[in-house]
Amino acid sequence: MKGQDLYKRAKRLIPGGTQLLSKRPEMFLPEQWPSYYAKAQGVEVTDLDGKRYVDMSIMGVGGCVLGYADPEVDQAVKEAVDCGVMCTLNAPEEVDLAELLCELHPWAGMVRYARAGGEAMSMAVRIARAYTKRDKVAFSGYHGWTDWYLAANLGEDDALDGQLMSGLEPSGVPRGLRGTALPFHYNRIDQLKAIVDANQNGLAAIVMEPQRGQAPSPGFLEEVRDIANEVGAVLIFDEITTGFRMTTGGIHLLLGVNPDIAVFAKAMSNGYAMAAVIGTEPVMQAAQSTFISSTNWTERIGPAAALATIRKYRRENVAEHLKCIGNLVMKGWGEAAAAAGLKLHVDGLPSLNHFGVVHKEEGALTTLFTQMMLEKGYLAYNQFKPSYAHQVRHVEEYLSCVKETFLFLAKAVEKDNISSCLKGPAARRGFYRLT
Repeated sequence: MKGQDLYKRAKRLIPGGTQLLSKRPEMFLPEQWPSYYAKAQGVEVTDLDGKRYVDMSIMGVGGCVLGYADPEVDQAVKEAVDCGVMCTLNAPEEVDLAELLCELHPWAGMVRYARAGGEAMSMAVRIARAYTKRDKVAFSGYHGWTDWYLAANLGEDDALDGQLMSGLEPSGVPRGLRGTALPFHYNRIDQLKAIVDANQNGLAAIVMEPQRGQAPSPGFLEEVRDIANEVGAVLIFDEITTGFRMTTGGIHLLLGVNPDIAVFAKAMSNGYAMAAVIGTEPVMQAAQSTFISSTNWTERIGPAAALATIRKYRRENVAEHLKCIGNLVMKGWGEAAAAAGLKLHVDGLPSLNHFGVVHKEEGALTTLFTQMMLEKGYLAYNQFKPSYAHQVRHVEEYLSCVKETFLFLAKAVEKDNISSCLKGPAARRGFYRLT
């Protein structure tokens, strides 16, 4: 396989093999995953060997909400390129996009841009610290790779375990940041209150995803909002994953609780590099009291792609399509598992869903699922992020293959020969050193 050969070269040249942990081939199917693509269009991916697959997995880690190479978005980008993507002057699209984001989120009054989620989250936390003149941040969930977040593991090396991704090493994070990032778990208001009680000098921010898989308990988000108001902390909603997947804008619009800052990336620009930090005018003005600036945040492609993506998303009511396709897949997983006698739990939002096999060798079974589905022409995983390009026929054809695969998995469980069915090692999750 050309992809695997190239990946072996990459591991000698690129620390960790890839730029994104979530794209490591070892996460999916070690020694067999195609690894690289030659072309992606709609929901179809062509690898370096010319083999074509239907992507029923994570669609560019959730970035391509309209589908790969959406013609409307790509046309807007081509026009931006033809007009010049960088200049001594500023691109007017950044003002148009700011107005659109504030129109979608009437509580917000100002916008700053970045080009990736992690750096945008760092910007949001910096603004909150500048606004409050405080250092400590209470957080729930996964929020990226930068120092403010990984500082949680300086005190306890497992503090971030249970926050979506475990095993994140704080190597290289200054020891002086110890005690500045304080984790609590979603729906555990008691844990947040304990953090507040233990930090009488106050918090700079409370950072969390408004919802990911688990729904908020009644009153949970409202109480978080009240606590932020009481202690003078900036409430930051990380909408990098959930934004533009359940509605046009942030999922918090459906939940009825507004933050002081919301952060977007991924789906807002259909795979092009773009991120936005939106917030109330008083809080966002604090960005002028601290240095936040980057040349590439002024290029034209990101805002042009975001404008085209959001306009199409709203016009075509993409959110309803995503939910419809996602619900069909979740229902199909459950029915296929029941028919096979395979114990399965299905969870998540319709547009951000996943399944887990209830078995001591879950990792091996998930790897076997991916292996068999790849042989049937699918990029498949135990996660599915639907796009506008996914149609009912794609789901029906995929679920037909899932039924066959689940039957095989159930027989492997019955015969206790799961590992012998694998053509390579089982997939590995989380953060670890490759070599």
